[in-house]
Amino acid sequence: MNVAPNIKPTPLPFPEVDLMHIWDQLEAPERQRLESIRAFFQVRIRPASIEYWNREEFPHHFLAQMAAHGLGNLQLDGSSDLFKGLVYVEAARADVSLSALIGIHNELILGMIYEFGSPEQKESWLPKLSNFTALGAFALTEPNHGSDIAGGLSTIATREGEHWIITGSKRWIGAGTIADFALVWARDSEDGKIKAFIIETNREGFNANKIENKIGLRIMQNADIEMESVRVPDANRLPGVANFTEANELLKHSRAWVGWQAAGVQLGIFDIARDYCLHREQFGQKIAKFQLVQMPLSEILGNAMASLSLMSDIARLQSLDKLEMVQAAMAKATTTRLARESAAKGRALMGGNGASSDYEMAKLFADVEILYTYEGTYEINSLIVGRAVTGVSAFV
Repeated sequence: MNVAPNIKPTPLPFPEVDLMHIWDQLEAPERQRLESIRAFFQVRIRPASIEYWNREEFPHHFLAQMAAHGLGNLQLDGSSDLFKGLVYVEAARADVSLSALIGIHNELILGMIYEFGSPEQKESWLPKLSNFTALGAFALTEPNHGSDIAGGLSTIATREGEHWIITGSKRWIGAGTIADFALVWARDSEDGKIKAFIIETNREGFNANKIENKIGLRIMQNADIEMESVRVPDANRLPGVANFTEANELLKHSRAWVGWQAAGVQLGIFDIARDYCLHREQFGQKIAKFQLVQMPLSEILGNAMASLSLMSDIARLQSLDKLEMVQAAMAKATTTRLARESAAKGRALMGGNGASSDYEMAKLFADVEILYTYEGTYEINSLIVGRAVTGVSAFV
């Protein structure tokens, strides 16, 4: 980082930037644990992430450290929904790519095997996943099917005795090049229904190639996956998946998780912008004194607090088992829209230095563009809300 060389940090008002006292809603043990996790992310992850982001590399040695803080087992350790969400906040506040890995791992991989896997699948994979000695990839999106994946999914699974033969392509699969297995969604050639399979990445016919030159989430290793007649035993099929309904249930909660990411990255944007403005001098004084600096700073913080307040209510609905897709879609669309606005304001506040990842803001600015698009684009999530509140579908 290159924010304020040779200048000692100054104690700040509101160091946790929790103007709405969201963190205070946690019980004391979870609050203490979260403080430890925040320190880990800020001291160990945030400063080290920039070079990995620049090089589009994954820091494998962080996995053991994240496991030591229980980040591989958030989905199953009995934590409250609010605590889990605030962990995602602190992760995204430090690095969005690693927050994506932690969220996908818990919400989609660990959660999917726990909810829909067989006893044997759970016994085989959950212990290794919980301590990050194994990684999974969630393979749903395809090269020609993103927003229309529910009806357009074209990866085919054909039953042959006690085995399945799977052929198809997947795209934008997070951790696809470093995972031990992929959870692959495929259409049964016989009944046309969508099923899910655990496919170990070392199986013959399975190939994953890294997607290069991304503008954001550059630490996350996204992949194009090609499957040519990959043969897996029926024991690798997740018995709890009967059709796309199960995928929608997972996607509902993963969209809510992205809302937490969007809230967290806005705290990161504010942290970086405020620190910069308190140290950068122009016209003989710190720019934090200028009205046209204080105004966007307050707007960034307002966006972040609005996002956090919305997400704390999402956690309340989750705890009551009342979260529906309309609320998850609204939260994802709203928080990522606000994050995009906050990132633009933060980058502009830093002038030319805002264009360099050495000063961190450019990294967050680029990562926010990915949040705005993945787990359902802004437009698709908005149309989900529109359909719910009008009773009329705008989807073609």
